[in-house]
Order: sequence, then C-alpha cells, then structure tokens
Amino acid sequence: MTETLRLSPLDIHFADFIVRIDRHPCDELWWGAALASHATGRGHSCFLLSDLPEPAALAPQSLRNPPPSDVDQWCGSLEQCDTVGAPGEYTPLILDRVGRLYLQRCWGYEQQVASGILSRIKPGSSDEQGLDAALDRYFPPQGEGVDLQRSAARMALTHRFSVISGGPGSGKTATAARILALLLAMGGDSRPKITLAAPTGKAALRLQQSIIQAAGRLALPDDLRDALPTEVRTIHRLLGVRSRGGGFRHNRDNRLPCDILLVDEASMVDLQLMSSTLEALRDDARVILLGDRNQLASVEAGAVLADICDSEERASVPVTQLTKSYRFGDNSGIAALSRLINSGDSAGATALLNSGECPDILWRQLPTGRSFDGEFAAAVRDGYADYVQAVSPEEALARLNSFKVLSPLRGGPVGVENLNRLSQAALNVEQTHDAQSTFMAPFMITGNNYELGLYNGDTGVVTGRDDGRTVWFENPDGGLRHISLLRLPPGDAAFALTVHKSQGSEFDRVLLILPDQVSDVLSRELLYTAVTRARSRIEIWGTEEVFRQAVERRTVRKSGLQDALSGGVS
Repeated sequence: MTETLRLSPLDIHFADFIVRIDRHPCDELWWGAALASHATGRGHSCFLLSDLPEPAALAPQSLRNPPPSDVDQWCGSLEQCDTVGAPGEYTPLILDRVGRLYLQRCWGYEQQVASGILSRIKPGSSDEQGLDAALDRYFPPQGEGVDLQRSAARMALTHRFSVISGGPGSGKTATAARILALLLAMGGDSRPKITLAAPTGKAALRLQQSIIQAAGRLALPDDLRDALPTEVRTIHRLLGVRSRGGGFRHNRDNRLPCDILLVDEASMVDLQLMSSTLEALRDDARVILLGDRNQLASVEAGAVLADICDSEERASVPVTQLTKSYRFGDNSGIAALSRLINSGDSAGATALLNSGECPDILWRQLPTGRSFDGEFAAAVRDGYADYVQAVSPEEALARLNSFKVLSPLRGGPVGVENLNRLSQAALNVEQTHDAQSTFMAPFMITGNNYELGLYNGDTGVVTGRDDGRTVWFENPDGGLRHISLLRLPPGDAAFALTVHKSQGSEFDRVLLILPDQVSDVLSRELLYTAVTRARSRIEIWGTEEVFRQAVERRTVRKSGLQDALSGGVS
C-alpha cells in the first residue's frame, strides 16, 4: 500500500501563489513549488526532482496532473517558468543543474554558509617550527587521543575555519580550552577577542562550566588564565534578535566585534542560523565548531555539521574526529551500543541488549495497557528517589541530572506529555505542592525571553503553589536566581523530555521509552543521541522490531552544501 504524501496547507497555498504570479503556469510548477515547500518543512534545504513520489501518493493532494517522472522533462517545463531561476538569479524558486529545487531563501542560506567556510579554509602562512614548539607545550605527544587533539589544534591554528567532532567524553571542550589558551599566548600583547556561543541556553551553561573546569586543569600563568573567556551566550543573543522587523542586529552591515568564535553543540545549529552567524563575522575572524556529527540534526532545515564533516575529503575542510572516550572504559556497554547503532548494525545492537552482559545497559519489552502505567510509575519513583528528597532549590538543581525519562515522541501513550502526567501522579506532585512542601518539580522553558535572559531549553525547579509559584534557575555566573512563574516564557514539566530536547544535556541514568510502532521520527541518530545522554546507565523499553528498524533507518537531509563546499554543481 502506497503511503500518501501529505502536503500542509502552507505548501498548497504557496504553490497556488506561485502559479498565480507566473506568466507560464503549469501543473509541473505547482507540484515543484508544493514539494519544495514540503521538503523544507521536513528539514531538507531543497527538493530533489528525482525523489518524486509515486503518482498514487500524490493523487489525493490536488486535482492537477502529477508531474512527469522523467527528471529532464520536468526540469525543461520548470525552466520555462518566470518564477524558477538558475542559481544566482533572484526568483522565488531556484533550480540547479542536478535537479535540486530550492526556495530562494534556502538557496541563499546554503550559499552563504559555503562561502563563509570556503573563504576561511585556506591555510595561512605559519612558522612550522614555532607552531610545533607551541603545540608541544599544550599538546605533548602522548598517544592516540592526545595526538588527535593536537591535530585538531593544528587545524584550528592554521585555518580560520575548523571543526572538532566527537562523541560525549571525547575531550572536545578540553581540547578547545587548550586551543584558546594557545591562541591567547601566541597573540602576545595583542590578544584576540574570543567569543563563546551555543544554540541553547542549556548548552551555553554546560559549555561555560566545561571551559572553566578545563581551564582549571591547565598549568597557565595567572594573566593567561584570566584572559580565557568564561561568558557563553546563545547564538540568538549573540547576534541580537530584533524585536521588530525580524532578523538580527549583527549582520553583514554590523559585524560582530570578535576575532575568534567558538560554537558548541554545532549539530543543533540549522542552516539559517549558521548562515546568519557566518554573515555577521568579519572576514578575518576565526571559527571553531564543536559537536557530534552523529547526533540528531537541527530541528529546522539543514544538517550543517554532518554536511561539513561529510565533505571533508572533497573540500579539504579541516575536520578532526576525536575517537578516544575518556568517559567510558573499554568494557562500557553504553559505548559499545552507541558504536553499533552508529554503524547501522541492528543485529549486533539487539544481541548486545539481549545479552545481559553489560551492567550499564538494561533492555526490557515495552509493557502495555495498565501494566505500563504501573511499571512506569515504579520506575519513576525509583529514578527520582534522591531528587524528591531535596530540601532546597540548590540541592534540587544539583540532583536534576541524576535521572531523566526520554521519549522520541511528544504525543501519544509513550509521548512526553503523557509521561510527564504519569510522573506527576507517581510522585504525588499536586498533593505535595502545599505550603509546607519542599518538593520542587523540574520545569523547562520552551520559548525565549531576552529581557529575562531565559531561552528555549533552560531548566529550573518550581517551588510554591498556584499564583505564588516561583522557578529557580542556575545563574551562568554562579548562584541561583528565582522568577515568578507568571513572568516566564512558555514551559513544560520536565520529568520526561523528548530526545530532541535532551540534546546538550547528560544524565547519570536514562530511561528511554520507545513506541510500539515505527514512527517517522525514529532513526539511528535519535537512538544514538538518546543512548549517549547517559553517563552511567541506559534503560530501554521497547520492542525488538521497532528498535531494529530505528537502527537501520538513517536520517538523510537533502542539500547541496557538500557540492557547494567542493566547488561542484551550481
């Protein structure tokens, strides 16, 4: 049975608009516009004409005839339309030579990212002997792990754009801290201005804490240690969101005042945001991206970090993949499972789950019906046992990352909305929220408030009841601050999070609940992201069939960024 391709009302209205304004309207144009809009909504930066679904999948969407299955014929029809142009033309739709159909804005973002990278990857002249001596001080040869870090440092020092990719515990932040210290030391009296950024407030706070910890382990002169940056801002805050008219305050006409920009959790940065960031930098500014190319791609269109890493060989983009884990030992089940998931080895991953040989991995068949509610309640009471004993906001926030429930879904029986409801019932949240209660429920911000300095993903704990409820957050500079719940941006209970929302976080123990049926959101990237959120133990509830299919399903986002980086098709 062919699955129907479901266009959104926006896709249909956009296609209708394009056909109305074109002097040579045709069915092929309508479908091209609708499918380009649809592809962007699903995270792609373009629609590849050769990916046309079967006619049976398209038929219910419109009374129009389906476009031809022959790509050349379809391209020929589109090239006759006023609203479709070649790369570089200013038309609503852009069609390149291999049949990628873009919305104009997506094509522009992609070109901006490519040009911002290509202009920076040519190695500059350097004193190799002096460079080696400097590297020896901060990255003395000690074996595979440090040698890769040294390679990453060399890339960052000799290019104005570089990427350091690696899984949790691979030393990305520690490497970055050493690189920054080295750049400051080499700057002499004219030390460069360094800016640190991350896509979410939560990721920014973690980067700040990690940089401070890494710097504390380095044997640095006091003046150099004091020069290392500690403030980390979200990318949106760094660029300066305009309250009126949209866009950012910092752009190509008002550049950011920094010499070096370090961005953490780069896998979460979408195509538009990466484009705006590179556009706002001076041409001579150095960019260092940190991230895990195997994690989930951004929520919005694009898979920028993965595209950059995949284009390394063709485009000579300076990418270093750190492979040694300093968090997991040789016998770690979490590390072994994440490797099997990454490689798409569903049989091996399933066998490892069922073996029972790894104490840090627990697999169980997904309970059903009332049985699920009862067993989930027991798991939540056990997981949050230490957390609910906290007697102060400081203590609650310190214990917040000891346990977390994750799900791929927001709605449905195993979605986070229901799991949060069940968690609240299991922990008697409403009953204990009285004047004498010290219980503090976790709360995650889902919107942005730039005046309060709170952003999507920031997590705090709630005290009080009714209109007197207050939410406590960690201050980036240390200590706590509290804000009335009535003043906050939108937010949700955070006993359970979607896997997407968990990015940039780590927890001692994780309970991952998978649905009993295959869903479009399930993929090996999602499983890898969920499993690697756990520091000491991962427990997975699901069915073998759903788990296997998720491991075998790789998320592929269509784009032309790899070709653009290698000077290919235009």
